[in-house]
Amino acid sequence: MRKALLLTWLVALPAMQLSAAELANLRNGFSIRHERHETLGAITRLYLQSGDASGYVDVATGEIEGFTPAPAEPASAANRAPQADLKSLIYEASARSRIDADFVASVIRAESGNNPRAVSPKGAKGLMQLMPQTANSLGVKDSFDPAENVEGGVRYLRDLLVQYNGDAVKALAAYNAGPRRVQQYGGVPPYRETHAYVARIITDFNRKKAAGTKRSTASGTSPKSVNQASGASGK
Repeated sequence: MRKALLLTWLVALPAMQLSAAELANLRNGFSIRHERHETLGAITRLYLQSGDASGYVDVATGEIEGFTPAPAEPASAANRAPQADLKSLIYEASARSRIDADFVASVIRAESGNNPRAVSPKGAKGLMQLMPQTANSLGVKDSFDPAENVEGGVRYLRDLLVQYNGDAVKALAAYNAGPRRVQQYGGVPPYRETHAYVARIITDFNRKKAAGTKRSTASGTSPKSVNQASGASGK
């Protein structure tokens, strides 16, 4: 699912209060839950939390089909870990599954734009956009709980990496389009959305590794390429 979003944290700006949360329904089939929005010409700014103008998502105005009232959130959503804890959640889940944390972070960014409230019209929820059936099979009881969602999503990603002998491209394609489609086409299915999804994650992951080259070299290690993103090569 293609969700080209820009998550930015900046200084507080004047805001328009909305009486209730709403969903921004995008042309790519993705929906973003937010508290209020502001149209700034070619960009529409979606503020994620009531009374907080520093956390928002910028989306191209032309990509938004419309706005609808958001459904009530589960009661446990109020106890979610704050965004600031996302990095630690990623590293913890990555360590347990032996998948590169930067790789997981790139998947999360592509799936949900780092938004733990993300909901798609098809029912995928949370940071790694787990469908209810997938979440249930992974033991994820609350997909809006970042810790549960990331842990389950990373385990599912590892299962796919194991299934495809560490081939990150096929694993990503299966995460997006489903293993059946990868099997049907013997690789990445010929869907524009899936090709863009895989390319976006690979580009973001390799950018993270390039940025960490100096740090890695100083510590005596070298950055991994996308095909080395996981130790899940069947072990």
